[in-house]
Amino acid sequence: MKKPAPLSAPAGEPAEARGATGASRAKAKSPAVSKPMAQKSKPAKSGAPDSSRKKKSGARSAKRAEPKKRTDKAALAALAAGLPPPPLPVRKRPVSRTFHGETIVDEYGWLRAPNWQKVLRNPAALPKDIRAVLTAENAYADAVLKPQRELRKTLVKEMRGRIKEDDSDPPSADGPWQYYNRYRKGAQHPLVCRRPRKGGREHILLDCAKMAEGKAFFDLAAATHSPNHAMVAWSVDVKGSEYFTLRIRDVKSGKDLRDKIPDTDGSVVWFSDASGFYYIRMDENHRPCRVYRHRLGEAPDHDELVFEEFDPRWFVRIGETQSGAYATIEVEDHEAAETYLLDLSDPHAQPVLVEPKQPKLRYDVDHHGDHLFILTNAHGCEDFKIMQAPLANPRLEHWTELVPHKPGRMITGCVAYARHLVRTELEDGLPRIVIRDIASGEEHVIEHEGDVYDLDLDEVLEFDTNVMRFGYSSLKEPSEIWSYDMTTRARTLLKRQIIPSGHNPDDYVTRRIMALSHDGASVPISLLHARSTPIDGTAPLLLEGYGSYGDVFEAHFSTTRLSLVDRGFVYAIAHIRGGTDKGWNWYLDGKLEKKPNTFHDFIACGRRLAQEKYTSEGRIVALGGSAGGMLMGAVANMAPELFAGVIADVPFVDVLNTMLDDTLPLTPPEWLEWGNPISDPKAFDAIRAYSPYDNVKPQHYPPILAEAGLTDPRVTYWEPAKWVARLRAKMTGGGPILLRTNMDAGHGGASGRFDRLNEIALEFAFAIWAAQRRAPA
Repeated sequence: MKKPAPLSAPAGEPAEARGATGASRAKAKSPAVSKPMAQKSKPAKSGAPDSSRKKKSGARSAKRAEPKKRTDKAALAALAAGLPPPPLPVRKRPVSRTFHGETIVDEYGWLRAPNWQKVLRNPAALPKDIRAVLTAENAYADAVLKPQRELRKTLVKEMRGRIKEDDSDPPSADGPWQYYNRYRKGAQHPLVCRRPRKGGREHILLDCAKMAEGKAFFDLAAATHSPNHAMVAWSVDVKGSEYFTLRIRDVKSGKDLRDKIPDTDGSVVWFSDASGFYYIRMDENHRPCRVYRHRLGEAPDHDELVFEEFDPRWFVRIGETQSGAYATIEVEDHEAAETYLLDLSDPHAQPVLVEPKQPKLRYDVDHHGDHLFILTNAHGCEDFKIMQAPLANPRLEHWTELVPHKPGRMITGCVAYARHLVRTELEDGLPRIVIRDIASGEEHVIEHEGDVYDLDLDEVLEFDTNVMRFGYSSLKEPSEIWSYDMTTRARTLLKRQIIPSGHNPDDYVTRRIMALSHDGASVPISLLHARSTPIDGTAPLLLEGYGSYGDVFEAHFSTTRLSLVDRGFVYAIAHIRGGTDKGWNWYLDGKLEKKPNTFHDFIACGRRLAQEKYTSEGRIVALGGSAGGMLMGAVANMAPELFAGVIADVPFVDVLNTMLDDTLPLTPPEWLEWGNPISDPKAFDAIRAYSPYDNVKPQHYPPILAEAGLTDPRVTYWEPAKWVARLRAKMTGGGPILLRTNMDAGHGGASGRFDRLNEIALEFAFAIWAAQRRAPA
């Protein structure tokens, strides 16, 4: 698939955000596991206003207005710990529902705004009583974390000092031009640029920093130049709700055309003659389901509907083959897929189906001459194989095997160039890149050393080339972008990430060890620590995990986590089931009724790390976001004694209620990931047994920091809000339990590269504080 370059950060500085564009609660897209895809008010003194309380006047009224001494257990626990008291308990409005003869009671369900779709578009529409709860929670979190304010400033300064502020991507050639993104020093958002291929002055196509001025949130999803290089299609979200408005900029004049299309998913594919393009429009429930054809100069209301998927269980994406000859319409859920091709040379083209949906059949398509290359799990090949099919008759019965299936070696992606087929693989938890000469069938691997590193294919805009690009980094080695000649096998370093404040990889140690889970499964753990850190059980440890949707948790370099590691933390990644870190079966073993394996794996990793003296039980801070936030909620319920603290970033913790609500954007497609509790009693029981919100217990909980985004369409703000309210109501000790809601953003958090550092500093300061509270005497 031909994709636009990432716009959130230059290639050498990995974006570290809560989520990535795509219709799921996933962190990022794994090539072989495609995803079916503010106004502030005065802080309130309580979780919600009491509408039954009447105002009175006079001395008697003044007496009653005196602060009442708090006697609830949360307030008493805070007082005993020397912390500010939490907001008054959130009012309960119990709602009971019965499914399959079982009754569930949700006392905080009222926090789900009845007009949530409107709130995504206009955050000011949030009902006042709900806003009061979120505002009070933000004020409380700020009060508890106030002593760490200077530490947070120091962390931000450190992390910013590791960023080359005037950074730039290596240019990528396309015809007479080279395209790239770069940053001005001090700018939050990039410039999208080009310059002549043979040399000459720079042309700034989009100045995102200027475009973002005055906006609390600004996310540029795409900046895709037209085939004739005369225009740029760009799409932006200014609410965090992932409704992208699509515009067209004339390169010569620097002005936007009248064409303006709201409510898109942000993607665009140009016709070959640049007279128009294809795009996807979101429906009223925020589902990408309709593909339209737009001709420049025409009103969007007149755009032609090319394709529509009526079943809400399926999501639609569009892309472009590396050849540039075809647009692809990909219809996907979590188990199956189908692809349609649109001839980009024909502005009236109709979709041509490659192979209809079949249960559990997945495939991705790329084009080469009169054939298609197809990455697929057909014929029971769970770790995927590559086949080819005639373009004129691409149905399954005509597919022939090119790269056979090998159990335990998962093929995660492939790209077809004029003379070479490039594929990425994962074996024994390590990535590799394989180059195949299409004419001869000869293959070779791009060799790398070590046992903890990350490899990614970098974008190449052209098809007829012998040169591809890849990115490399490890937990201790900064990112590198390499150019690789697929014929001569010569590699050229295009860019190595610069750390202005200095970085010596030899000062750090990386390792991979294994943990034995509850059922005998061997779970990989990737480790990073400073060489000077004593491995005697005294070090605090940050353990991060995800384990959903088949996503691989990549062991890449991060400038920000050095602020913890340099303070004596050990950093660890738990490569738990639910991801494909050990192949497709690793994913299947952590979904549906087997989802608890994910949680047991994470706990086993924590205990193993303590056994090996990298830390000790009670000194571990757990971190997970989105579906990884579900993991955080589950392990906090199951093994609270193991953790000094838990950081749950936009946590998907209200699994049962969300999967029972088929009006939410992700619910019908994700029944294949979690189960459908509406129609299936076994799925209802399975989800109810682990859903973090439904399993909060009267027990001691570690300190918990939950983070939310008001306009998040993936994990709605009310999930963490309800979870925090129930934790405080039921827990018998521990805490504090904090909720921080970004009232100006959605699933990915703050959009600016420096604003995001403030959120990371908040998490790290919390981790340091929590670990210090549990430090050995």
